[in-house]
Amino acid sequence: MAAGVISILIAPFISRMLRFFPPVVTGTIILVIGVSLMRIGINWIFGNPVGPTAPQFVDPAHADWLKSVTEGLAAGSVTGVAPPPDGIALAAKMNNPAYAPLGNIAVSAVVLLSILLIARFGKGFVANISVLLGIIIGAVIAVATGAMTFAKVGEAAWFGLITPFHFGAPIFDPVMILTMTLVMIVVMIESTGMFLALGDMTGKKVDRPMLSAGLRTDGLGTLIGGIFNTFPYTSFSQNVGLVGVTGVRSRFVCVAGGIILIVLGLVPKMGALVESVPTMVLGGAGLVMFGMVAATGIRILAGVDFARNRNNLFVVAVSLGFGMIPLIAPNFKMWMPHEIHPLIESGILLASVAAVLLNAFFNGATVNEDEIKAAAAAADH
Repeated sequence: MAAGVISILIAPFISRMLRFFPPVVTGTIILVIGVSLMRIGINWIFGNPVGPTAPQFVDPAHADWLKSVTEGLAAGSVTGVAPPPDGIALAAKMNNPAYAPLGNIAVSAVVLLSILLIARFGKGFVANISVLLGIIIGAVIAVATGAMTFAKVGEAAWFGLITPFHFGAPIFDPVMILTMTLVMIVVMIESTGMFLALGDMTGKKVDRPMLSAGLRTDGLGTLIGGIFNTFPYTSFSQNVGLVGVTGVRSRFVCVAGGIILIVLGLVPKMGALVESVPTMVLGGAGLVMFGMVAATGIRILAGVDFARNRNNLFVVAVSLGFGMIPLIAPNFKMWMPHEIHPLIESGILLASVAAVLLNAFFNGATVNEDEIKAAAAAADH
């Protein structure tokens, strides 16, 4: 909510920062976003690395032995044994059957294969909704195998009014607000490129007041999302691609789509149906969706001049490395002040800051507006 308000206030100034975000920066950021999201899709298939689906767990026999010794020492029935050190814990060495079961992998594979086949051989509208059709196929298989039930759908009401602050009064933490604001600034820069590209596609020049109005709308959506218990709302460049694919350039079509989504949001049964879909079904689709985000970053970087400007290689290489730190070494911050953890635990944020600073260092703060338009038009994440 706070980041949304700040976004509304700073929207007029964001267009002035466009020079700090050439394609080498935006492409790198989008690539890191996609690679970071891939972890989520992979965990959907196999299971989370911690919790009930962790790859290994403590052998119950070992846990029982340690418990009996500890209790025996306390009761005096066990002697001649040194008491266990404080905080002692057993190592997890027994393989967990709930992690990466072959049935889950098979369902995810079917979903992935279905998406690829539909995208390859489908035509028009069918090909465009290949991911949705793949999820439906996976859900049918999950229902047939008993992995998906509709119990929650039957219990859910047909109508439910969304109330603000359902989870309690908001807490405004300055560090968290700063973190989200930095992310929103990056998103608003990306949106700027999308708006410019969309203006070219529709034959309508986007001036600064229009650009500010569009960015304020991103901030307003984020504010409303916080009030109504959901996520930030931002522009996504796949919609720019949809304009070119469908030829539909009317904003009233978007309004109609928004109204449909609002109506569906008032039907709890729809939410319960979506919640009932097993993560293994989403995993197969996640590989495609999140991989497409990474591929979009690569596509934007393909238009960057690496041959005549080798400094761009340093920008991408080092920024990508920074983005991978939380992914590969999530405990790297264990000795750092806890107050700065929210600022450094996001690989996306680390990569964004590194890319902007490195590009400014090597290439300066100049960028061609045509490059921004081309990068936004090429993206479809």
